[in-house]
Amino acid sequence: MSDAERDEACRPGTGQREEPEGEEFGELLRYTLAGYVGGFALGGILDYLGFQRSAVGQWLVRTFSGEGESIMEGLYALRQRLAGRTAGMAEAYGWGKLAGMTIPWWIDWGSRALGVDVYGVAGFYIPYFYAMSDQIGGNVSGLLFLRRREGSWRRGLAAYARHPVMVTGLMVVLGVPLALLAARVLGFSPTTQVLTALETVVANLCWLPPAVGWWFGRRRSSRTA
Repeated sequence: MSDAERDEACRPGTGQREEPEGEEFGELLRYTLAGYVGGFALGGILDYLGFQRSAVGQWLVRTFSGEGESIMEGLYALRQRLAGRTAGMAEAYGWGKLAGMTIPWWIDWGSRALGVDVYGVAGFYIPYFYAMSDQIGGNVSGLLFLRRREGSWRRGLAAYARHPVMVTGLMVVLGVPLALLAARVLGFSPTTQVLTALETVVANLCWLPPAVGWWFGRRRSSRTA
């Protein structure tokens, strides 16, 4: 590749700059699956030990099931930074998810202190924030990255609307609370730690945006090969 071609590949708006993102988002996807496994394993152990309704147990199970990947994605972003690699969308996404992961802890414990029935319909929003607060953070961080890359809010928002990972993330953020509310209305209640993990994992569609990013990255790579 000539110097001119290399410059063109890195220019905002050409689409070539995002080519390596398929592999990066593939790594984030593996982190999400590891978080699911950890949440179910911890839930099974706590149920076996008799802590089916332990508040601390639910906090830990929901953290692993909904946010376990955020810790590893944050470590991924840190590894990218320490390696001196050029900041990309996947790294920005990882930083955003790590920054958003503590918000549901405050919401959870605050709701319990206020007497909210965390097992009933009124508590449907608690697993939502465990599952989606990091996704919200990822989307915000991704938008800020695109704004910096494109040089203005107008172009940044336009790039956001064209970016499959960001659009998928927004759809997930808006759709999950409706599904959780419907499940609670229909009678679902996380009365065991395994059910707590199940509710959080089903709501935690954070794997979907990285999967879309991986798929689009593979398609782009195959077209340019």
